[in-house]
Amino acid sequence: MAELVMAFGTSHSPVLALDSPEWEARAINDRSNSQLYDTDGVRCSYDELHAKVGDAYAGLAVPARWAEYERRLNAALDRLGADLVEIGPDAVIIMSDDHHELFSSANNPALAIYYGEHAIARRFAEADPRSKQPDWQWMFKVEKMYGMDAHHHYPVDAKLAYDLFDGLMDAGFDLAACDQVPDPEKRGFGHGFGFVMSRLMGARKIPIVPILINAYFPPNQPTSKRCYDLGAALRKTLQAVAPGKRVALCASGGLSHFVTNESLDRGILAALTTGDGRFLQSVPEKLLNSGSSEIRMWLTMGGALDGLKKAWEEYLPVYRTPAGTGIGLAFARWS
Repeated sequence: MAELVMAFGTSHSPVLALDSPEWEARAINDRSNSQLYDTDGVRCSYDELHAKVGDAYAGLAVPARWAEYERRLNAALDRLGADLVEIGPDAVIIMSDDHHELFSSANNPALAIYYGEHAIARRFAEADPRSKQPDWQWMFKVEKMYGMDAHHHYPVDAKLAYDLFDGLMDAGFDLAACDQVPDPEKRGFGHGFGFVMSRLMGARKIPIVPILINAYFPPNQPTSKRCYDLGAALRKTLQAVAPGKRVALCASGGLSHFVTNESLDRGILAALTTGDGRFLQSVPEKLLNSGSSEIRMWLTMGGALDGLKKAWEEYLPVYRTPAGTGIGLAFARWS
């Protein structure tokens, strides 16, 4: 049976590629965002959010705090990279969402496993018309961190990926199966996977198994319970395949954004620490919209953690504007 030797979660926000003074560009974008969700899960514009909470977070949305957080987040990412070197897994199962990078609204499965020999990255900034605008130039730094500056070929543990289907299908998960990227000029692997390969693995490319969870796009987003159950089924399936293989599991994405919901984030992390599956299975769907939808990766990981202990955690609630827009950045490892 395969051994789960490490599980880890990581945010993959664009701010991780930027110097803290550049975070102001994201704050400018926040102020024009008409599709925010407040901490109650209600959709609103920035002006509506500001009318509700005022300048409640003005003391936290300051450059000095950003600079300290930049130092801490880079230290956390470096630590995750060092953990991967220390543990030395044979394969890393990466669970993340697709932002219409590989899939599209024409065909967007709720759950999919890729079992081709290579996961080919899609290019990022040049394909986005916003990159031509002055206040979106930060995208070119982000695409490099995401491994989306070229059509990189990331090695896949194709046999392990293929072998996961039987156990997960037996557990009631009807999975889309993908084994190639036909035209990477149009569609390819995106930020959630490239970030792990580029920022955390660096030059040492460990074979991956991509599991794509449709966190972001209605109407077929898995519920909190469905995500948790997927993680539990994945752990059980690993115990029946690939004897002797040492596997790491990664939740790539999250936590709350584009309005920072510190209470929700800390609740998720606490439940993961204590193994509170009931809490993780009952996170309200209304709190998992927009960027906060990526919390689903952490819920899935939670279902697979039985027997593993948290080694460390770093949580940074970033506030970019007085009304509380920003992101909850989280990094953690279990072994």
